[in-house]
Amino acid sequence: MLKIFQQVGRDLFTAGLNNSHSGNLSARLGDRLVITRRGSMLAHLEEEDLIETGLEKDDVNTPLASTEIGVHRAIYLKTPALAVVHAHPPHAVALSLLGDEIVPVDAEGLYLLPRVPVLSPRQAIASKELEETLPEVLREYRAAVVRGHGSFAAGRTLEEAYKWTASLQHSCRILCIARSLGRGPGSSK
Repeated sequence: MLKIFQQVGRDLFTAGLNNSHSGNLSARLGDRLVITRRGSMLAHLEEEDLIETGLEKDDVNTPLASTEIGVHRAIYLKTPALAVVHAHPPHAVALSLLGDEIVPVDAEGLYLLPRVPVLSPRQAIASKELEETLPEVLREYRAAVVRGHGSFAAGRTLEEAYKWTASLQHSCRILCIARSLGRGPGSSK
């Protein structure tokens, strides 16, 4: 398990989807979950950066877990997800400031993520409101963006959740380029 967390964490950082200490990863293990440690560097994860704790109940390890643990728990309890990737893809975050959904203009994006909802909770980070709304959205969509904050993607594996995150950023980058050229929806030309 450490190896896949390390691989996905490193890939998120090298692809520019997180800064040095942002984002978090988790995987469900029955009635437990493994989540990255609060403040960990995803590009340099070690065994002590993976926190195993209860899915529904806190234990001695819970205070070490990411501040987003409540959101991860809610996703696992209300969806069939077995892995969650939370990242801060810059183009997706930028586009989240402009509307209530992101619709790719590239063929691959339209195929993989035909529509990505943008959520606007009052508190964007580790909020109860997000715990209530995000799982409902991730039942229907592969990924969602929290306005001005970052993306959450759910999958059967960390690799799959990473795929949705990377695909989201790629499509958002293409959309931003198209708009800057006056060709995409929302462009000024």
